[in-house]
Parts: sequence; C-alpha cells; structure tokens
Amino acid sequence: MKQGLRRVTYFFKRLAHVAASPVRRDNGRGGVVVHPYRGYGSRDEAFVMGRVYRQLALGRMIPRRGALRDIADVARRILRRGVKRAGVEVRLGDNHRQVVTDRDGYFNVRLPLESPLPVEVSWHRADIAVSTAAGRLEHTHTEVYVPAEATDLLVISDIDDTVMFTGVAEKLKMLYRLFVKTAERRTAFPGVAALYQALHRGADGKLERPILYVSRGPWAIYEMLEAFFQLNRIPVGPILFLREWGLSWRHPWPRRATDHKRDLIERMLGLFDDVPCVLIGDSGQHDPEVYTEIVKAHPGRIAAIYIRRVDNNPDRETAINRLREELSGSDCELILAADSLKMARHAHHRGFISAHGRDAVRRSVCSHPETVDSADVAESERG
Repeated sequence: MKQGLRRVTYFFKRLAHVAASPVRRDNGRGGVVVHPYRGYGSRDEAFVMGRVYRQLALGRMIPRRGALRDIADVARRILRRGVKRAGVEVRLGDNHRQVVTDRDGYFNVRLPLESPLPVEVSWHRADIAVSTAAGRLEHTHTEVYVPAEATDLLVISDIDDTVMFTGVAEKLKMLYRLFVKTAERRTAFPGVAALYQALHRGADGKLERPILYVSRGPWAIYEMLEAFFQLNRIPVGPILFLREWGLSWRHPWPRRATDHKRDLIERMLGLFDDVPCVLIGDSGQHDPEVYTEIVKAHPGRIAAIYIRRVDNNPDRETAINRLREELSGSDCELILAADSLKMARHAHHRGFISAHGRDAVRRSVCSHPETVDSADVAESERG
C-alpha cells in the first residue's frame, strides 16, 4: 500500500516537473520569453517556428528547485499568455524576413532563400529578434535543417510507438512512460537506431538523407526527446510536433492530431518537390489510414509505408491488410512488421539501404531474442 502511494506521488511529482519545464528558461524573472523550435527547409525556402509569450515572475519566497518550485512554474505556465502582434525578424545567412505573431503568440516564418546557403553543411543557424509593443527587444537563435541537393529519399517517421515504446494503446502506461521515465530509461525498439542510420546513409552508405520526426506529444517533452535520440544514436532531425497540447483554462486537453499529421506530410512533399518518400508509423493509431490516403492523393511520391505492429489485435491486422490490398495497384507497398528487421529486409530489397545496414539491424534485433520474429530472421539470412 505504501509502495503504491509512493509511486503515485512520484508520478505526479514527475508530471509537475515536466509540465513546468517550458517556463524555466527565464530563471524565474518573468516577462517576455521567446521559444524557437528547430527549423527545416529546402534549397529554395526555409521554415522557422516558435512562440512569444509573457509569463509571471516568481516570488522571492519560492525556492530555486523542488516540488514547490514545480508547482509555481506549472501555475505560471497555465497563466502565461502569448504576445500577439510582436514583431519577429528571422535571419538565415543573408536572407531575412519579418512577420508578426498571431493572437496566441505563435510565429511561422516562411523564408525564401534568395541568397544560397553553404552547401557543405546541412544545419544552419537562424538568428531571431523579437520586438514587443513596449519596445523591448529579445534575441535568440535556432537550427535549421536543409538537406543536400542530391537527396534521393525523404523519410518521415512517427515517434510514439514507432521509434520508442510509449504504449499509446494503453493510455495509463503511456502517461507513465511519457512523464515519469527519464530519457535514459525510455526504451527504443530494437533495431530502430540501426534502421534509421541505414536509411539516413542510403544504399552506398555515404548519403545524408533528411529524416523528419513527428509526435503526438506536447512541446514540454522536446528536450527529453532530443536526449533520447542522442543516447540511442538515432539520427537527429527536426522534431515536428503536431500540436500544442494547450495546457490552459480554455484548452485543457490535447487537440486532435490526425488532420495535422496529414497536412504536415503534404507540406513536406510539396517542399521537397519530386523526391520520393518513405512513411513510418505504427498500428496503434491512425497511421495506416492516413498514409494510405496520402498515397492515393500523391501517386508515385510514396515509395513505401512501414507500420510497426504494436499489439496482437486480429481485427486491426485485418484492417491494415485490407489497406495493403488497396495499394496493390500502386508503386507503394505497405509493410506491417512486428520488428525492425522485416522493414530492413524490404528496404534493402528496394535499394533504400545497404547490405551492411540491413545486417546491422539484424544484429541489433537478434540481441533481443524476445522481440524477434523467427521467420524474419530466417528470410533475412537467406537474402
């Protein structure tokens, strides 16, 4: 009984700690805060996003850390408000553009790259200056990812239950893993790092293909996800969250993400012109349905769909197999896989990854025998 109470108490402490983290950048001073997100782009244009908001200062009696500080920061997050019509200037190389924030304080800058960026690097620094009606000027910066012109494949991957196990199909467990487990303890699916490294490097092992990640999670876990990617040696790309969870009195619950995911993927397809794309997701939510709609709407653009099977629901598997049949007449094949090895076998067969990359996935998956589909291993060894 006491142990259970301690776990519940720990859960809510961690929940408060994570929910409080986005407001800590001001060190308790309050005032106007600028929070930019990683940007992305092509050789023709780039996108830089972020939010400008005003939040309360901490009182002198609030300690610098601990549960009381977390509670105070959660309150500041609930009470903070976006700064509307703040002027935002973004400079990327010799390119610059000015916009104003919307009524909730968000800015989304579409920046035509009239002056080319250096071609020898993919990550570029964007400098951001924000001016408010009160005349205050804030400076910050962020990174913008622009892939090389020779890119032959775009990879767009879900994160939740695709890259790492969050248990979306089991809501309570998902909340525990999302808010309580640290980056070191959050589990990546076996073979994921090797598979994504292989997709990033291509069939000759020398490419640097763009990999864009999307998540149903809140912006509050952005830093934790970055740490998770680095710890697990998963290729880093812009993490394009689908929605702000809207922790406020007006919007206390997360907004629906399905339409946002579809719109985001279609935006990426438009940004990267005729480059074929691989979509990776899981069976627990609506990824197969959304991805199938995109294949039909953009004939010839989607090279493959990889769906990780996260449960043993026969009805769900039947529904996904039905979608695969719908795509049988297209250039895109939908692969439903219990592990990363089946995806790697198909990717190697299609020329997306090297034999070395496929073998690296096999070694990683086989080092976790409880996750291995023996039929996949046997077929991989034959091929």
